[in-house]
Parts: sequence; structure tokens; C-alpha cells
Amino acid sequence: MVSICMIYFVSLLFFSIVSFISSVYFLSLDYSLLLEYEVVSLNSCSILMTILFDWMSLLFMSFVLFISSMVIYYSEEYMEGDVNINRFIMLVVAFVLSMMLLIISPNLISILLGWDGLGLVSYCLVIYYQNFKSNNAGMITALSNRIGDVALLMAIAWMMNYGGFNYIFYVDYLNDFEMSVISFLVLLAAMTKSAQIPFSSWLPAAMAAPTPVSSLVHSSTLVTAGVYLLIRFQSSFSYNLMLVLLFIGTMTMFMAGLGANFELDLKKIIALSTLSQLGLMMSILALGEYKLAFFHLLTHALFKALLFMCAGNMIHSLGGVQDIRFMGGLAERMPLTCSFFIISNLALCGLPFLSGFYSKDLILEVLSMNYLNWYIYVVYFLSTGLTVCYTFRLIYYAVVGDFNFLSLNLVDDSNFIMIKGMFGLIFLVVFGGSVLSWLMFSTPYFICLPFTMKIMALLVSMVGGWMGYELSKFNLNYSLWSLNFLSSSFFFASMWNMPFISTFGVNYHPTKFGNYIYKMMDQGWSEYMGAQNIYNNMKNASLFFEFLYHNNLKIFLLLSVLWVCFMVLYL
Repeated sequence: MVSICMIYFVSLLFFSIVSFISSVYFLSLDYSLLLEYEVVSLNSCSILMTILFDWMSLLFMSFVLFISSMVIYYSEEYMEGDVNINRFIMLVVAFVLSMMLLIISPNLISILLGWDGLGLVSYCLVIYYQNFKSNNAGMITALSNRIGDVALLMAIAWMMNYGGFNYIFYVDYLNDFEMSVISFLVLLAAMTKSAQIPFSSWLPAAMAAPTPVSSLVHSSTLVTAGVYLLIRFQSSFSYNLMLVLLFIGTMTMFMAGLGANFELDLKKIIALSTLSQLGLMMSILALGEYKLAFFHLLTHALFKALLFMCAGNMIHSLGGVQDIRFMGGLAERMPLTCSFFIISNLALCGLPFLSGFYSKDLILEVLSMNYLNWYIYVVYFLSTGLTVCYTFRLIYYAVVGDFNFLSLNLVDDSNFIMIKGMFGLIFLVVFGGSVLSWLMFSTPYFICLPFTMKIMALLVSMVGGWMGYELSKFNLNYSLWSLNFLSSSFFFASMWNMPFISTFGVNYHPTKFGNYIYKMMDQGWSEYMGAQNIYNNMKNASLFFEFLYHNNLKIFLLLSVLWVCFMVLYL
């Protein structure tokens, strides 16, 4: 009997190949296809479903479909023993279909459908393992993304000024006030989806989802939706808005790179690495290089998906342990997985001639050529060095060094289906960058820089790698720096206290204020002057009449005497 995983694997792989061939064809002809389907027409008011096929949407679709096909194939073994595996696969497919809708929509309303589909299904996937941690992670993910959803709804309302929702026709109206408002709202939506500062805390929290989902979310679906939307809107941003985006992107990149060097959870380190790369994409997009941002988006999707799949295999083999301090020496026990892990990590660092190098090196050289200011230049290269630093730290902890897991174990590379799923990606991780650079850029970039600036990327990578190795060589008998500077270590590891600001900062003060209002108003003056006061008055009157009824003879005689007295006095 053919499993549901195999059916979806073959289907998605087929559509991926078709989409890639179509993309190359459209690119060679410089051809775009806009399809409009009239859903309903009522009293000259038409509701249209619009679909845009161009080289960019088709190429991105092919990558998303290919990665998701490999992830579904991989899930068959990773999720074995799960009684609800069919439900899990259907959720993953719904996730991919939401992303497809978002990619091919030139219309803000259908984009909102895909956007909200991603948010809803991601919530279902994050809370898949039903425990308190997953529930909290799912809530912060869903609520952070709701801010972006509201911004997108407001952008749709503003689009009514143009009399149509197909933003693709209006993005060139740069100086138009309406377009600047829509651009700002779209930027806000993209910042929440792609987890830029100050909405970063949900991204590492979303690691509560199963690892195949993390692989899909962090490579080509949920977090890249914001970057993709900004690429589509790239010609509508004003100079000031792009400066703001550049600052936020570089801050996110630096913050995530620094935080990953202090993190000990394997999946969270890779999640922070994704956040760092998203900051890189956002900031190069803010410099006006939208093709480079898209190029890095695609190459990053390849090696990040493989990186998560390797991490998943390690976690699976170690019985669910994610702490890197328990790992070490896995190269002897899981040689093939560790080979894939190191190759994808080196692609992330931008090692020459792996896929990450072609996009990352180009981005850094374009930045060096377009001189903006010292801050941007230093933060870019510092963040690149930090990437290599946490990568080498991760490799040292997990792959080499001492094996720190239980002495009785069966850790090996026997997960054949998972290995085959990873094998499908490894060739693209090695060769994908060069193929894409030939495809996407009709004329090769030639960037002429001074020798020192030309080798700066290589230099910071080497320094970062050396620092990562040195920082990871601690044993418990050392005087640990991180213990000497515990508060600062905690500050950097917790992403500059952002998770606390996003949770306690949002709910603590409103809850405290609500309690104060409850005590002062509901249980205070309004209660005293309202229902409680009426109750007391009625109670007192009732007690008075009850007193009269109990003493009726004495009262009657007393009243008779009083009546006689009054009559005498009156007469």
C-alpha cells in the first residue's frame, strides 16, 4: 500500500520540476502571464481571482515545492509511530498550498488569504505536540502575526482609493500619498512575518513544532513570505522608509548573530541563524538590490532546509535531546548526517563555491561598492563574522569533541528514509548557487574593489571561525566567562530581553491596570453607589418594617397615645 507521504512527495516533486522548467522558459523570453478569473459579477461589481506567473513566482514556487516534497518524504520516518501522521502531512500540504497562493497573487485580497492561511496552519503545527510550551509558543506566534494581518487589512482598505486591489498595477506610484501609506502597512506586515525587531521573539519560540515543519518554515515558507512581499513592492518604497528598513534589518542581523553564540538549544541556534539571514535579505532589499535579496532567499532556502533536516536526524537518533552540550563526537557515529550538516553549515558561512557563497559574497561586495556609512559597513561584516563564529561553535559542540550522551546508546546513521530525503537537497546546496547566478543575472556582476575590501568577507569569516572554535573549547574546570558575566550572557542569549518584552511587557501592565480598575470601579465606587447601595437601603427599610411587625401591639398603643396627644394639641 502506497503511503500518503509518497503520494504527496511524487506530486510535489513533479510540480516543482514543471514550475522550474516554466520559470527558465519565462526568464529566457522575459515573459509574464496574468490570468483573471471572474468569480462573481453582481450589478457591475466584479470579484476577480487574479494569478500572476512570471519567472520570479515560478522559480520561487519550484523551490518551495521541491523542499516541501523532500520534507514530506523525510517526515515518513521522522514522524513514524505518530498515530496522527496523516493529519500532520495534510497540515504540511495546506501550509504549502497557502504559500503557493501568496506567491502567485498580484492581488492584496488573495495575498491576505494565503497570508492568513500560513498564520493559521503554522499555529496548528506549532501546537502539534500538545503541551504548555507548545501552547505558549503557538500563542506568541499567532498573536505576533496578527499585527501583520491587521496591517494588511488596512492596506486593502487604503487600496480602495485606487478602485482596485491588484497592487501590481499601482506599485510605481512612488510619490502618491496613498501608495506611501500602503507601502508602510505592507512593510509592517512583512516585519511581523519575517520576525524583524521588535517582533523577533516568536521565531525561536516556533521551534516547538516538529523538526520537518521547522525545516519548511525556516527555509522557504512562513518567514520568507514577508521578504517576498517586499520584493514585489520594491519600487513603491520611499527613501526614508528604506532607511528605516535598512536600520531594522541590520539590527536584527546583528542581534540574532550575537544571540546564537550564547544559545544551547540546537534548533534555536539554527532558528536564530535564519533570523540573521532574514535581516541580511531585508537590509540588502532596503539598499534597492531586490534581485540580490531574491537570489539569497533561494540559496538560503536550500541549505537551511538541509541544516534543519540534519538537526532533526540528530535529535531523532539522540531520543529527542536538543541541548548541544549532550552531543559531541557525532561524526564517528553519524558520518553521513554530519557530512551533510557541515556542508550546509559551510554554505551558510559563505565558503567559496558552495551555494551560499554566490549570494552572500555578492551582497557584501555590492554593499562595499555602494558606500553608505560606517555603521552599516561595520554591522554587515561583524554579523558575517558572527555567523561563522556560531557555526564553528555548533560544529565543535555537536560533530567533534567528546561524546557527552549516555554511555549505553544506539546512535547511528540507520535512518535510511531521512538520509535519502537529505540526499535530494545536498547537490543543490553544493551546485545551486552557481546555477542560479547564471540563470538570474543576464550579465555577470563585475565589482572592482581595493584588495583589502575584496578579501574583507574572507577575513571576517576566518576570524569568526577561529573565535567560534576558541569560545567552544570550555570545560567545566575552566573559570567560565559566561558564569562570570551571567547577566550579560543572559541578556544576549535572550535576544536583548525581547521575549520578555513581547510577553510580560504586553500582558503584565494591562493585567495590573485591569485589576486596579476592577478593584476601584467594579468592586469599588460603582459597586458601592450602585447595586450595593440599593441593596443596603432596601435591607434597612425591610428591617425597619420587620421591627414594626414584630412589635405591633406596643407600636399600636404608642401610636394611639401619640394620636391622642396630637388631637389634644391641635384642638
